[in-house]
Amino acid sequence: MQHEPQPQPADELDAETVRTWSSLAVAALGRAREDIDAINVYPVADADTGTNLYLTAESADRALAEALGTPPAGVSETTADATLSEAVRAYAHGALIGARGNSGTILAQLLRGVADVLGDEPGGRGPGRLLAEALTRAAEEAYGAVAHPVEGTMLTVAAAAAARAGEAAGYGAASQQYLDAIGRVDVMVGQLLADTPGQLAELGRAGVVDAGGCGLVAVLGALSQALSGRPPAAEAVRGRAVPVPRPPQPCDAEERGGPAYEVIYLLEAAEPAVAELRGRLDGLGDSLVVVGGDGLWNVHVHVDDPGAAVEAGVVAGRPYRIRITHFGDERRRARGERVQRAVVAVVPGEGLAGLCGEAGATTVLARPGEVPDAAALVDAIRRAHAREVVLLPGGADQRAVASAAAEQARADGVRVAVIPTRSAVQGLAALAVHDPEGSFDEDVVAMTAAAGATRYGELAVAERQSFTSAGICQAGDVLGLIDGDVAVIGSGLDETAQAVLERMLGSGGELVTLVLGPEVPDALAERLEAYVQHGHLAVDTVTYRGGRYSAPLLIGVE
Repeated sequence: MQHEPQPQPADELDAETVRTWSSLAVAALGRAREDIDAINVYPVADADTGTNLYLTAESADRALAEALGTPPAGVSETTADATLSEAVRAYAHGALIGARGNSGTILAQLLRGVADVLGDEPGGRGPGRLLAEALTRAAEEAYGAVAHPVEGTMLTVAAAAAARAGEAAGYGAASQQYLDAIGRVDVMVGQLLADTPGQLAELGRAGVVDAGGCGLVAVLGALSQALSGRPPAAEAVRGRAVPVPRPPQPCDAEERGGPAYEVIYLLEAAEPAVAELRGRLDGLGDSLVVVGGDGLWNVHVHVDDPGAAVEAGVVAGRPYRIRITHFGDERRRARGERVQRAVVAVVPGEGLAGLCGEAGATTVLARPGEVPDAAALVDAIRRAHAREVVLLPGGADQRAVASAAAEQARADGVRVAVIPTRSAVQGLAALAVHDPEGSFDEDVVAMTAAAGATRYGELAVAERQSFTSAGICQAGDVLGLIDGDVAVIGSGLDETAQAVLERMLGSGGELVTLVLGPEVPDALAERLEAYVQHGHLAVDTVTYRGGRYSAPLLIGVE
């Protein structure tokens, strides 16, 4: 996060104003995030709206700094040659690619609307008129991005800000009247936020204002400070509308009656395909928000079938940075308190993400050939909202990134242990013995032991002729890997899988875990189970579907 600047009155809108706004917004949301998390009751009481808005603003600020150049402390000359258009477009793009949750996704679209206006030539319009037009466009685009807009939310606050800015737009660029009008917009929007409990029943019952609207007031307050030069507010944004206790929220999706998963991904697709995608996703769940444009979109939806939501993205274009979160644990954190311990797991398949999510883990989806970056793992650790986190990296190539993320999380005061898993099946074995009620050290030791006691195998298809530890393979050959090394080269899945299993069980075992890829038939699992049952009577077998992005077959022997 950038050093919070001391704002100076701005006679015009320029790149330096945007840079100051960005830094002040991150600082304001940083102060307010815990208060906002604590009043988060709509659309899902998962206590993360403040955190999602903060992470979105942080991503926008980081992109802006990279686009304009990060100056030394106290120096701002690097923005002197940057245009207003470059600054606002970089700011909006950073929010789009880093948007988190429902509220962060809407914030990204609001910033895109601002960029659509400020990114064009002013054409003689003063800053008052430009600001009013930008906030109006932002509100219009945000309403258009939400499948079923609801009043009493941050959309209402955005529309109110646009209306008040329009009333103030007649003031001159350098006049004190203009700066005073900006302040009045800030105050009046805050007053309108206090009315949201009367507009949305969930807020009224809980006695709180809308959490997303609360965060947007912080962002608009930062804009006001950047333009007027007033210092930041002494207190974080306060969200309690009336002094009544917040009722306990249901922990599980089944109790609440809503979808069980949140699915978010970036999508490269043409606009006509996105229009069809909206229709598909609207039929799958709720809280649908699709923001972006010019070929890049951020998709957010709550569903019971995360695989279907991602599949809809595949039909539309190329989805990536896929995040699937199970709401069970999120709602358990809705009381505003950190849980004592959580597990964060990197998994190579949507089915495994759902499986680990149901077991209580916060998951990060790794596509074939891609290693999640440290920022994605730090984000998952933050979403876990725990004092202690056990991190399952899922592969040897991911352990360095996991260690870097753990160090960053420790700097935030979270106790993190990285289990040296080298395969998803080792992660499943570790998760199976996870004891959140025991001591942290004992839990880590037990999970490490379970992972270490699990031999792992994998089937893959050779892409080209290569030298391997089992000999020369040709393109299209099926490779059977054991503990990371090629042990078998075969021509078909069945024979290669059986050969791998035979070698792995040669040194004994009590449980075989099979994880099937998306195109592998159930008949293969049935044949392998029969093989194990026939030759190893004391060994049990469990089978899971890895889902999209998983390997053809993963094998674990404990």
